[in-house]
Formats: sequence, C-alpha cells, structure tokens
Amino acid sequence: MSKVSKLLDSARTFLFAALLALQSFATWPSEHFKQEKLAEIETEMNRAIEEHRLPGGVIWIESQGAVYHKAFGHRAIVPQAEPMTEDTIFDVASMTKVLATVPALMLLRERGKLNIDELARTYLPEFTGGGKEAITLRHLLTHTSGFDRALSQFPDWAHFPKAFQAICAQQLARPPGTLHVYSDINFIILGELFQRVSGERLDKFVAREIYRPLKMGDTSFLPTADKLPRIAPTEKIGSEVLRGKVHDPKGRAMGGVAGHAGVFTTAADLARFARMMLNQGELDGVRIFQPATIKLMTSVQTGDQVEARRGLGWDIDSDFSRPRGNIFPIGSYGHSGFTGCSLWIDPFSRTFVMLLSNRVHPDSSANIYALQRDLGTLAAEAVEDFNFSTVPGALAPRRKP
Repeated sequence: MSKVSKLLDSARTFLFAALLALQSFATWPSEHFKQEKLAEIETEMNRAIEEHRLPGGVIWIESQGAVYHKAFGHRAIVPQAEPMTEDTIFDVASMTKVLATVPALMLLRERGKLNIDELARTYLPEFTGGGKEAITLRHLLTHTSGFDRALSQFPDWAHFPKAFQAICAQQLARPPGTLHVYSDINFIILGELFQRVSGERLDKFVAREIYRPLKMGDTSFLPTADKLPRIAPTEKIGSEVLRGKVHDPKGRAMGGVAGHAGVFTTAADLARFARMMLNQGELDGVRIFQPATIKLMTSVQTGDQVEARRGLGWDIDSDFSRPRGNIFPIGSYGHSGFTGCSLWIDPFSRTFVMLLSNRVHPDSSANIYALQRDLGTLAAEAVEDFNFSTVPGALAPRRKP
C-alpha cells in the first residue's frame, strides 16, 4: 500500500471512530447502562487478551436506544501488529447461516417460492435414499435432519457437483426430526437449494435484497481489495495468513460463497441487522421481512422430542447458547461463529450484545467459550430498569434427562 493510501485509510478510520463517538454522546444516553458492569466487561475482555485467548475484538451492546461499543487489543499479530479498530471487518464464519442463508430462504418463502415443510427432494430431486427422502427444509434449518457433523467420506469441496453427490450418497445417522446435531452439511445443502430455486447466487441476492437496503455497506461475501486493510486476519495456513479469504476450509474451497460460511461484516453493520430483527423486519422505514417471518425464524421450531430448542437457523436453547449468558431469558436468540464472533438478541428487554473477534489468529488453539458466556451475563446485568427475574412470555428451562 502507498504512503498516501495509508494516510487516507488512517484518516477515514479516525473519522469513523469520531462519528461513532459523537453519535453515542449525542443520541444514546449511557445512563441506561450500569457503568460498573461496563467496567467489568472491559476487565474481562482485557484479561482474555492478556491470556492470549484472542488478539482483540469489538464489543457492541445496545438496549432501548442506549449503546456501548469499544475496540480492544489488536486485529493483527502477524506478520506485524495492527491495533483493533471499531470499523474492522470480520469473517463471521457460521453466523453466515443467519445473516445470509436463512434470510434469503425466508424472502423466497414470503414470495411463495418455497415451503419450509416441503421435502427437500422436491427442490433437489437427487436428494434421496438412505433416509434422506424424509428430510424437510425445516429439518435442515433446525439441524435435525439426521446428518452427522461430517460426511463419512471427505469430498473435494472445490468440485462442488461431486461433493454434492457425496452428500446425496450419505446414509443418515438417525431419522429426521429426532435429534439436534449441529452440522454445516445442513446449510451447505440449503445453499444449493437456494440457488436452484432462485436461479441466483446467494451473495448477489443478499447484497441486493438485504445488505444494500439496510445500508450495511461493509457486509458481503468476497470482500473487495480496497477493504483488505480493515479486515481482521484469521489463521496462518502454511506460509499464508488468511485475510479476506473465508477461514472455513469447505467454504474457501467452494470459492468463498456457501450456505454455511463466507460473510464478512463490521460491528456497526451487524448492529443495523440486529435492530432490524428487533423492529420486526423493518429499519429506518425500509421493510425487509414481514413481522410474521421474524416470529417464525426466532421462535422454537423443533419438536417436543428434541431437547435442543432452535428457531430457523437461530439458536434459542441448546449446548451452543453460551452467548446468552446466565440472565437473558430463554426465548431470546442468537448465533456464534468459529472464528470468534457471536450475537445474542433479547426481544423482551430489546437488547443485543455482540462480540466480533478473530480468536483464530494466528492459530485456532484459543478458546473463548467462557468469555462469550461472561459477556452475555454482564451485558444483561448492565441493563438498567428491566427485571430479568420475571419475564412474561419467556420459556421455562427444560428438564434434562
């Protein structure tokens, strides 16, 4: 990068941060948050960085118009250190499922082009045999299809038609609808199903129908070269530090656009998406979804025989619900990504909390499970004037066997 380009990028980053700070001071009163809890959040984040659980990250908490956001640590460690900034662009990994694939399919549903209770083989004729003929779109969307986390034979994902043949040849591990097993395979199938029904690539569709209308200017698959300096690098693979390339190896082999991984975004963009969800599908006068669609996506869509409670793509109450913490009510929803990103939305208190990080940089050995849970708990504790002990409409905990 030239010296002039570096200066321009630094100036733009400074102006973005100044604008966010001014906006927060002018329109979002911090009194809605307990300052001592925000201080605890900062302590936990700095401790995790000191313990090398992640190089840095961006936290964003928003509730009833009040907002707290801050960048911590570094976005890059190798080949040279770079400070984290609030406008850093992150590979959000599996959050792609709820930021792209589910929204795209729900728009097709609203337009009468598919039915989530229809058999998947209606749209994918070769998707049959081995028990798969009983799988519906709902099973795929809730990870109750009967697929295991991986295929019995690892296919060459760079040749997707052959890889999809391997999926179609897979014998199910269990009958559909009987057990929740989180698996990328479900959303790889849904990505292919979307393309066949719509006749369009997933990245093009969500850019036109969702990200541009919501003014999410830094959100996309396949980020352009001009955004590379702001992208948080992920893992070092051989001699290459991945930057601007999707971290997930299947998604990377598939060209960077897939139903399970590939989206890059910023905290500010993700906050706009979360606001749209809380506002029942509308933001700043632009309607993306009907309110009934938001309710469908974010309410329990798994049967009573399935212990985990999932919406369509969204997690509600399962072993993956760490970002909910210990206080947000059951019935709130969210998702996380392998790279170190998470978002949890509570419609009862109208609060959301996100952590965007690249904990897989420069390698994927670090674990931030406890940090995600602690941040969720502290975010709820930071909210003023809401009683989380009795929340009308919240779900009761399930008795575990």
